[in-house]
Amino acid sequence: MSSNSIRANTSVIPDARPGALVVALAVIAGLLLRLWFVQHTARVAGDTLIYGDIARNWLDHGIYGFSISAAPPHPTLIRLPGYPAFLAVCFALFGREHYTAVMYVQIAVDLCACLLLSALTARLFGRRAAVAALWLAALCPFTASYVSAPLAETLTLACIAVAFYALHRWQQVCHSPHDDHPPTPFNRWLYLLAATLSYAILLRPEQGLLAAAILPAMLWIVLKQKPPISSAQILRKATPVLLTAVLILLPLVPWTLRNWHTFHVFQPLAPRYATDPGEAIPYGFNRWFRTWGVDFASTENAYWNYNGAPIFIGDLPTRAFDTDAQYARTDALLSDYNQTSNPTPAIEARFAALAAERIHSDLLRYYVALPVARLLNMAFRPRTEMFNIQLEWWNSRAHPGQIIFATAYGALNLAYFILAGFGLYRWHSLSSFPESAPIKLAMVASIALRSALLLTLDNAEPRYTLEFFPVLIVLASIVFIPTRPENSQ
Repeated sequence: MSSNSIRANTSVIPDARPGALVVALAVIAGLLLRLWFVQHTARVAGDTLIYGDIARNWLDHGIYGFSISAAPPHPTLIRLPGYPAFLAVCFALFGREHYTAVMYVQIAVDLCACLLLSALTARLFGRRAAVAALWLAALCPFTASYVSAPLAETLTLACIAVAFYALHRWQQVCHSPHDDHPPTPFNRWLYLLAATLSYAILLRPEQGLLAAAILPAMLWIVLKQKPPISSAQILRKATPVLLTAVLILLPLVPWTLRNWHTFHVFQPLAPRYATDPGEAIPYGFNRWFRTWGVDFASTENAYWNYNGAPIFIGDLPTRAFDTDAQYARTDALLSDYNQTSNPTPAIEARFAALAAERIHSDLLRYYVALPVARLLNMAFRPRTEMFNIQLEWWNSRAHPGQIIFATAYGALNLAYFILAGFGLYRWHSLSSFPESAPIKLAMVASIALRSALLLTLDNAEPRYTLEFFPVLIVLASIVFIPTRPENSQ
């Protein structure tokens, strides 16, 4: 029997899964790493408190909103209900605002995601790749560190792992005969896939791009087997994909109706700028920030401070000014804003005028160079945001250890990308896994679509590229496939 025939079977390849000892060691190592992050880098601030306030009010008052002094909670729509629902369950089980318990639950979720990535890799490429994927996932500090921050990232990464695993299992059941029933696209894996993709969107609205990457792969899977010859046959074969799309969108219906009833707006997802209806959006400042903002330090020193905290011109990089006159205007503008740290329409208009001047002077910089620079910064900047390390770590001459650590951390991050690049090239060149082409399409498309979205963002945050890592880990594991297929006979 050929290796392809074996891989087409819906059962797990007998010798493809890592041994129990290897799994146990990897899980223990991953557990210790995550416990270390919880012990030393736990962070309960910012968005965590927003999610937590919503969850607590949802439980205690039945209102999806924020607390304002002693008044009843104020309804909101700035966050989708996926993560607040998770927090509400944790609060109900372990006590209100018991964030440490939430972190421990996230540890379990993240380790399960590691095991799923390994299981997917085992089915695609065999035991050696599965072992590599398991260790690469379990010891990945960039994803592991976010278990210590009660944010949507850990659950989102788990959804990505489940989605690709369910996609592959669905493909296998579609194409492989069973002893007791014929292959069918309407199986449990389709419903798990739809539920996962739907919940991923409820966690973070941009996760609709994951569905946009996977649905075409599903269509490829159903159409490539006995290609249809008429439009009626195409529609019949595409029915499971259409059903999946409907099931993905279905949970958004009550959320959309709630927003229409409460705020009288059509808002099926969270707003881009996380504002409730009626709140002012600082378009002028945001546009000005996009004319120079690239790195995470600028995001923390300026972008997050606007409308509530001062912004100092000494924290801005030199690329924020084209001329001395522009520097003087910016300095005067920030000084006026800092008097109250509360933007007025006049302040906003001045930021908008300054932005227009800078954009007009260099269109290529604004529309191409800076968006690409932000994306590269998010992908390759040392992911030290969870540590007590200066934002501009390269200037930390008083703490040379920070420079060494950040450089090493950045090199490790780069290593994941390089290994994934080699793995993708090898996957493309190997002829042993033709049935995995739709999975490859979906994985590559998920990164490409997310990268395209990130090009449109105002601010650069490394956590926005964490969603690359489940795919990077699977791709990197391909490097460890032996030259000859492990299961060839």
